[in-house]
Amino acid sequence: MGITAWYMDSSDEDQRTPHRLNPNQPVSLDQLKKLGVFYWKLNADIYETDPELEQIRREQGYSYMDIITIHKDTLPNYEEKLKMFFEEHLHLDDEIRYILDGQAYFDVRDKDDRWIRIAMSKGDLITLPAGIYHRFTLDETNYTKAMRLFVGEPVWKAYNRPADDFDIRQKYATASSRACFFWVLRDDSSSYIVVRLKRTLSWR
Repeated sequence: MGITAWYMDSSDEDQRTPHRLNPNQPVSLDQLKKLGVFYWKLNADIYETDPELEQIRREQGYSYMDIITIHKDTLPNYEEKLKMFFEEHLHLDDEIRYILDGQAYFDVRDKDDRWIRIAMSKGDLITLPAGIYHRFTLDETNYTKAMRLFVGEPVWKAYNRPADDFDIRQKYATASSRACFFWVLRDDSSSYIVVRLKRTLSWR
């Protein structure tokens, strides 16, 4: 089972609630791909030795990795960090997150500036393209454990909206195609998965 996504309502209700429209307006993986958002389902129970994760990291150059646990008992300045994560912002590099435990939401803007909520749970790996406006929040369980991946040394700087003057934002907003293909072999080598991953600019 993959991630689910939907268009959000405009309610000021707690950010951790689903915020679905009534009736619900689901968003497919294909729609997310058109925004440059890509997804894998992996086995988080074996993340330390998972050959599929290792191949993705090798193919995409994800040389940096760390793990963050977002919970009031483990994250310093918990409330302040949650507020910061939920500010609408962009990054100059891709954001790559792999949920090892718990649940969380990523919200992204579509081409018409509407919010799409992406529900993530254990085993979900997602890439958000550089230049996309987005935000992050926990759900009502108030807990997630995630792997953060990066090409080279991590750059955690976020630029809150408005940030339209950045070249990467302009490239993202005007790009008509950001997809390429690579192959990931299954463990038994009997079949393959084709994964599309965007490329908006050269990696460092």
